[in-house]
Amino acid sequence: MTGSLALPWPREALAQALATLGPGAQLEIVPAVDSTNTELMRRAREGRTAPTLLVTEAQTAGRGRLGRDWHTTDAGVGGALTFSLGLPLAPADWSGLSLVVGVALAESLDARLRLKWPNDLWWQGRKLAGILIETAAGAGLAAPARYAVIGIGLNLAPRAADGLRTPPAWLQELDPRFTAPAALALLLPALVAAVRRFEREGFAPWAARFNALDALADKPVLLSDGTEGTACGVDARGALRVRTAQGLREVSSAEISVRPATAQAPGAA
Repeated sequence: MTGSLALPWPREALAQALATLGPGAQLEIVPAVDSTNTELMRRAREGRTAPTLLVTEAQTAGRGRLGRDWHTTDAGVGGALTFSLGLPLAPADWSGLSLVVGVALAESLDARLRLKWPNDLWWQGRKLAGILIETAAGAGLAAPARYAVIGIGLNLAPRAADGLRTPPAWLQELDPRFTAPAALALLLPALVAAVRRFEREGFAPWAARFNALDALADKPVLLSDGTEGTACGVDARGALRVRTAQGLREVSSAEISVRPATAQAPGAA
């Protein structure tokens, strides 16, 4: 993680947003790393559990949900925003954290964005950003607290679509003035506040806000186990409700993939 930075990161504004996490909160911006999530998980297992924002200009071995790769090198420096926020959390119920993070991102970046359960930000039916949340027990953390690592990968510029069902979206489609530093400065205060509120109150206060942004609402969907149905929003714990021929089913496992059942992906309007 050595070398010089290519982008003008607003360190003072970022540090100010992190200050609400406590006096020990750390800000690190590095030219390159294998994976911001992997690095913070390594540290947590070593007992390094201070609240930390780790930002990289290039991620060479990034990971998405279900083990998928997510690298930023194909878009070039500044073509994506990649960071992880790690902090100790002790919510009464962890259900719905990725949905809360998605709401915070969408509401802070652009009101036209939509959310695809459980962890994707969409623009006009195409994936704009992904969220990967991992937790570790963390040496020195008193139960029930765990160290949560919230990883975000956000496309700023066009990137390769090889092997993807649908070409990805990018934030500069919405506004060409967006840069990685500007996007991070805009979304970080909302993200920090959202995570802290989730720790205190859980997902229930966020359900209506997620449903208002739900890209799958009232759309036919196909689950990875072959079940077909119609998406009906999420419940107070963040489970996706799907109306099937056998009745209403609640999908709470992120290991079950959900996608639109028709060739026409749901739009952002």
